[in-house]
Amino acid sequence: MTAVEFTHVSRHFGSVRAVDDVSLTIAEGSFFAMLGPSGSGKTTCLRLISGFDRPTSGHIAIFGEPVDDTPPNRRAVNTVFQDYALFPHMNVRDNVAYGLMVKGQSKPQRYAAAEEMLALVKLDGYANRKPGQLSGGQRQRVALARALVNRPRVLLLDEPLGALDLKLREDMQTELKNLQQSLGITFVFVTHDQGEALSMADRVAVFNDGKIVQVGTPHDIYEQPRTRFVADFVGSSNILPPRLTQSLGGPAKWASLRPEAVCLTDGPGKARGIIEQVRYLGATNHITVRVGDQTLTAAQSATKKLHAVGDQVGLSWADMALHPMDEA
Repeated sequence: MTAVEFTHVSRHFGSVRAVDDVSLTIAEGSFFAMLGPSGSGKTTCLRLISGFDRPTSGHIAIFGEPVDDTPPNRRAVNTVFQDYALFPHMNVRDNVAYGLMVKGQSKPQRYAAAEEMLALVKLDGYANRKPGQLSGGQRQRVALARALVNRPRVLLLDEPLGALDLKLREDMQTELKNLQQSLGITFVFVTHDQGEALSMADRVAVFNDGKIVQVGTPHDIYEQPRTRFVADFVGSSNILPPRLTQSLGGPAKWASLRPEAVCLTDGPGKARGIIEQVRYLGATNHITVRVGDQTLTAAQSATKKLHAVGDQVGLSWADMALHPMDEA
């Protein structure tokens, strides 16, 4: 079943087209990521699903039911915000149980449900603490538990990891994915971090200027970008102009060549150039090579032969690594 469906949805703010004729479907039980730079329309789409905003045109359905006139509190969704929005004067248990209190559940019922959710997010024993006594990662888990205790069919996450440091963010990516798989509910995750989208999502929609420019699996988005924007925004890529692509044996089209697909050789390879820069990044070296009037970057293991600036090297790659793209 389709959990969320957009049909030619637009949202305009005066002359600004924040969302511009977007159509998409999100499958039930999937982890769906909306990825794009700031101002690309992804957060506005999340607000349209939640009901906190309404489309200028087009229609939205949740599990097949039109929700254009349905208020937020009657939609089968809950939202986890970037700033968590916890009540500082309430303890963790009351924060988690707040939504059930609003619905009129008795204190024993809502407290039992809150304890169950806290166990699910690995916060047993934290019920009596105040949000100010928790770390950023723990506050994020409380916000998750508060959203999940209402048993939503769709959980909306608006860049919930943005305030965390790198190591904690990586740990929470794993935990979020495991949580989604164990619960089996639909997660819609908004982020500008391509690493988050690729590591967690089943499908990714890449946004730019209010439009979706590509939808696919993380593998498809990374390995087969349709446009120069996608190739450049999702990871790093060598963007080759048509004339260079053609000279390297491809069609006369713009093409993407990922740095990790490029190998340095002592022989001629598919191209030959002079090393202009070597950047040490721990596990890998990123090596920039001048080939005519173009530079190409190769990413190679730091354990391989160390090349120096000024060395002349050959560049080689598998034919399928050179991926032609649309002109847009």
